Amino acid sequence: MSKSLKKLVEESREKSQPEVDMSDRGISSMLDISGLFSLAHLTQLVLSHNKLTAVPPNVAELKNLEVLNFFNNQIEELPTQISSLQKLKHLNLGMNRLSALPRGFGSLPALEVLDLTYNNLSENSLPGNFFYLTTLRALYLSDNDFEVLPPDIGKLTKLQILSLRDNDLISLPKETGELAQLKELHIQGNRLTVLPPELASMAATCRRTRSLPRRTTTSRRRSAGSLWRPKTDELSAAPPSGLAVPAALSPGPSVSVQ
Repeated sequence: MSKSLKKLVEESREKSQPEVDMSDRGISSMLDISGLFSLAHLTQLVLSHNKLTAVPPNVAELKNLEVLNFFNNQIEELPTQISSLQKLKHLNLGMNRLSALPRGFGSLPALEVLDLTYNNLSENSLPGNFFYLTTLRALYLSDNDFEVLPPDIGKLTKLQILSLRDNDLISLPKETGELAQLKELHIQGNRLTVLPPELASMAATCRRTRSLPRRTTTSRRRSAGSLWRPKTDELSAAPPSGLAVPAALSPGPSVSVQ
């Protein structure tokens, strides 16, 4: 462990600092950071732009975490113990190599913002209790491999932002229309031609993004340089950097998407 990382851990412990930023430090394993998992007082941990390939089960020891940022690593799997973080509100796993989420992932009772953009996820990657995350206000699933969106999406009744851009979606379930609080729906870069009539009732409050050319290659995904760090005190009004500015959702029983 480098001296600078050791100093960060020691200062956080001695001064009870609730936030630690270890982004862009070339870290390949969290287990190499001596003393990290003894910092039970941490509420925010940033490990973006590193070389992590996995998250160890020890992450459960950081029981007071509210914000956890793993943006732009090489993480291929998550431990089931991550669902033990009962106070976690913001989880950023964007731009990694996840092909599945662990069993029990939906057991995060306080989670409000979940960023899973730029991974290798599909409808088959989601555990059975994923849609138990009923506290979610923003869900980012863009740049993955979804062909269908499970009807259980309608259970996430507090969603205000749903980003599905650049997947392989051919349709949206009618249950999407049950998301009464939805304000932004990002759906460009899919194979959609018509939206379900149930979305028409959301026209006054929901916005959809303009259609843009679809990005398909993994290399282009990995080269994207955007970094979104969720705010700790409120839901960010803007989508993650790189999303198009939303246009108004047209009223009517269906909306064509180019």
